[in-house]
Amino acid sequence: MPFIVVYDACVLYPAPLRDLLVRLGLSGLCQAKWTRRILDECFHGIARQRPDLDPQRLARSRRLLETAIPDVHVEGYEELIESIHGLPDVDDRHVVAAAIRCAAQVIVTSNLKDFPSSVLDRYGMEAQHPDDFVRNLIGLDETTVVEIIRAQAAILNAPPKTPADILERLHDSGLPVSVARLKQLLGV
Repeated sequence: MPFIVVYDACVLYPAPLRDLLVRLGLSGLCQAKWTRRILDECFHGIARQRPDLDPQRLARSRRLLETAIPDVHVEGYEELIESIHGLPDVDDRHVVAAAIRCAAQVIVTSNLKDFPSSVLDRYGMEAQHPDDFVRNLIGLDETTVVEIIRAQAAILNAPPKTPADILERLHDSGLPVSVARLKQLLGV
């Protein structure tokens, strides 16, 4: 049984990282989870930061994301929110509550300061930066992660992308350590 992870909204915002995380969730290396509220935050942030994007395309992207991974949605976490104390931002309590509800071991987030170990330790979980998360999965099964990068490049054809192109975009999305290792593995 793969370990369970909750993806925070901030890691679902950059499209290349979102695509990689979804593919990792489908790979069997981990069991990815999120809530509809996390997706609300993600897509609200995208719309706010990128007003040039067509709202219909954004809605389509969300629909695709909602069905991308079987059994991804965490439900029934809402009653736990008020019991979460000690986070720097009370608006992040829903992420921890969702992680508790689905028995996640990891919250993948770029905002590590918002999820201190002093709070998460109480629930037997930790926060990991996406670079650390991906690096850990490379250590777990480098062949699968390399194949995911190749598949991610193969699907993009307007314009065509190479694995090196994907790695560059992932580097720009905050994965310098993982990208350096993947470049070695891919020989690029």
